[in-house]
Amino acid sequence: VRVGGRGVDTALFDPARRSEALRERWGAGRDTLTCLYVGRLAPEKNLSLVQQTFASILAASGDARMVWVGDGPARKALATEYAGQIEHHFAGTRTGEDLAAHYASADLFLFPSLTETYGNVVAEAMASGLAVVAYRSAAAAELIACGENGVTVAPGDASAYVAAAVALAAQPLQLKTVAHAARRSILPRSWES
Repeated sequence: VRVGGRGVDTALFDPARRSEALRERWGAGRDTLTCLYVGRLAPEKNLSLVQQTFASILAASGDARMVWVGDGPARKALATEYAGQIEHHFAGTRTGEDLAAHYASADLFLFPSLTETYGNVVAEAMASGLAVVAYRSAAAAELIACGENGVTVAPGDASAYVAAAVALAAQPLQLKTVAHAARRSILPRSWES
């Protein structure tokens, strides 16, 4: 008898799916920091912290994009709040290779949910070569070695979450190092493995 952990499709979720054409549709240039959220757009996902974090990143950098992938009861209000702002892109629900391209084409994955039983999106983002900022719970607690292949903070500490994301976003070389480490660390968790 042995415990079998969760896996992730590392062939589908792969940094090689990065698309400059997709980034252009988001209004992001080659060097524009692009943050990503993937999941249900609902209050229980702590989306207000995504908003607060991205606003802080944008204020610090002057140029960034926030891509929202998913649908749910909060989508209409979010889209209305950011209507006409090029910094926010609402991609709707994506699946398969299209979803994988959205992951791989971003730079920083923001996932502040406190209601996950696991959170498959954390593993998908890491497999896609993204640096992840999350609370130290569920999948993030299991998969992320803080500072090495992602960043975690104590659950519920919103100010630490924002500070960690802003600090990582401000260091492009560190962001890339963490992203590469995320991909390497998740490869042993392919479904085949």
